[in-house]
Amino acid sequence: MNHQPSEGSHRLKTGIYQGIVAAWPVCLGFVPIGLAFGVIAQKAGLQPYQIGLMSLLVFAGSAQFIAVSMLAGGAGAVSIILTTFAVNLRHFLMSSSLAVYMGGTRKWLLSLFAYGITDESFALNLSRFKTGNWGITQALTVNHVSNFFWIASTMAGGFAGEFIPEGAFGIDYALPAMFIGLLAMQLKGRRYIVTAILAGILAVVFAMILPGNFYIIAASMLAALGGVLINRRLQPEQPGE
Repeated sequence: MNHQPSEGSHRLKTGIYQGIVAAWPVCLGFVPIGLAFGVIAQKAGLQPYQIGLMSLLVFAGSAQFIAVSMLAGGAGAVSIILTTFAVNLRHFLMSSSLAVYMGGTRKWLLSLFAYGITDESFALNLSRFKTGNWGITQALTVNHVSNFFWIASTMAGGFAGEFIPEGAFGIDYALPAMFIGLLAMQLKGRRYIVTAILAGILAVVFAMILPGNFYIIAASMLAALGGVLINRRLQPEQPGE
């Protein structure tokens, strides 16, 4: 009797192995951020199992940090949901742009793949898809190995947070520092600086006149619109337009 693995089984194992090898740098990057998030979430009042569920159901680092910050500030459910939805709208575009490389893939697999997309896995999978030697098996492996490390590290941070005093190691500054870092990396020209300043001014103004945390959504949307208008005004006109 021939016990040699079939060609399909060998291809599956090879694809999983390639995905794991490609995913490990992303996983290493997720661990410190996940630990920090877990500690911050624990200080905001979440239990480790709640932190794990949040990481499983949301799986979006920036949105989770924002949600925890708003929870700690006493924001309502509606404002948290709307804010995180706006932050994660980019995932629709990322999923759509990668779907063109998966013609013929079953819809449930596409849904499972779309769930696991993050900024890091998107960039990694897109670059590999462009080489032509990448498929749904490798891409799914990248997404969900990263997902596992994120969930595990956030829960570990939740458990560790119980033994870390409030404000120790500068953890209370970790959330503002992360967003300052994200902002700094986006300031690549005058138009971006103007948009960031506009968002800050609008947030302060709306915070004084709007109830709850809706000022975050309003300021973000209007600043984004302002950024688009500024970009169009500064964009050089192309011949024939």
